Amino acid sequence: MGETRDNDAYEEELLDYEEEEEKAPDSVTAKVNGEGGKKGYVGIHSSGFRDFLLKPELLRAIVDSGFEHPSEGKPTTLLPFLYLLALYTIPYLKSWLIQHECIPQAILGMDVICQAKSGMGKTAVFVLSSLQQIEPSPGQVIALVLCHTRELAYQICHEFERFSTYLPDIKVSVFYGGVNIKVHKDLLKNECPHIVVGTPGRILALTRDKDLSLKNVRHFILDECDKMLESLDMRRDVQAIFKMTPHDKQVMMFSATLSKEIRPVCKKFMQDAIDMDLEVGMDRGPMEIYVDDEAKLTLHGLVQHYIKLSEMEKNRKLNDLLDALDFNQVVIFVKSVSRAAELNKLLVECNFPSICIHSGMSQEERLTRYKGFKEGHTRILVATDLVGRGIDIERVNIVINYDMPDSADTYLHRVGRAGRFGTKGLAITFVSSASDSDVLNQVQERFEVDIKELPEQIDTSTYMPS
Repeated sequence: MGETRDNDAYEEELLDYEEEEEKAPDSVTAKVNGEGGKKGYVGIHSSGFRDFLLKPELLRAIVDSGFEHPSEGKPTTLLPFLYLLALYTIPYLKSWLIQHECIPQAILGMDVICQAKSGMGKTAVFVLSSLQQIEPSPGQVIALVLCHTRELAYQICHEFERFSTYLPDIKVSVFYGGVNIKVHKDLLKNECPHIVVGTPGRILALTRDKDLSLKNVRHFILDECDKMLESLDMRRDVQAIFKMTPHDKQVMMFSATLSKEIRPVCKKFMQDAIDMDLEVGMDRGPMEIYVDDEAKLTLHGLVQHYIKLSEMEKNRKLNDLLDALDFNQVVIFVKSVSRAAELNKLLVECNFPSICIHSGMSQEERLTRYKGFKEGHTRILVATDLVGRGIDIERVNIVINYDMPDSADTYLHRVGRAGRFGTKGLAITFVSSASDSDVLNQVQERFEVDIKELPEQIDTSTYMPS
């Protein structure tokens, strides 16, 4: 890893690690304070963010995103609104504590390791706390966010842009492979961002070529940190990048799954701060929020079933399910690029308007399809585990495991694409071999969930929002 490599070599290696000052106006202040006669969620949500002492520009962006009317129950595609629901209306206290305790401490610059179930708004913690703390200086990268896929990097960048609408001096850029590195070098030279989001391979290439300076980084963030640190190759890249940043900085790490084996690895990146364990209280060390009772990692409101069948029966059963089930959007997971392409082709031939996303596509095509699905232009997505972690698409309420994932952790991340932010959802898993049954049994044992065989009739109200 130490030797210098040319840009062409980097281009080959940058495939994903998968198979990867404006004061708020008085009207806004009134909304944030819950004035104007509105009751219910408004006062709870807005006063909560007010109590964090966020910048008025952040509060204004929050209100502009539609928070003044959450109690009306109107459908929304705005992630910040869902973040608020996650922060303040989760029925389980400990899930709520993860957000409520983490944001104020992160804003104070403490190191953080946070494990929370999929769909609970972990992204909000580091986006809001970083934007709250950053005082932009020309030509200086102040915050660095690393994640394992291009799609997730793109999504995180979009969330920073969404919340920084009224912070025009803060610039955010995203860097990942599949894009000509010269484009990124020119951007860094002519319009250096204050917040950099990217995948480790491309960030490492830019730093080694001296195009990206990390000497002023004050916030170092890993999303889906277990995925990056469990892979030794990716861990080496992350460590190399980490060593180029100053010693005195805030480090934050997030994931839905953090094994007890990987936690000490995470802590090696940390400095002294506050250690919070939801079970035992506080001690020295980084602020750590874990869900050691893995039964709490599965989503409230997510209905889970399996279907036993042979490999030859999968296509017919999938067709039957898509015909019979009501859904907003559905993600169908398969185990390889070739199976994603073939299954998508089959569905299109059967008049199901589906698209597929996998690492065999060009970056431009992947992002075009991802944005189209996220915006609701198509309702069926066939995908590999490329979109199995971190990707937030609010309309998705059904996940189908056409191919069983290889582990209980991967299962948890996949099914977490449905039923996000406390909404309803349905996960159906095809079981066609003894190894599939083994994984399903591991899931039930680890997460203490009873996954029953799919009944002939399923009540739509159990997985569709009313």
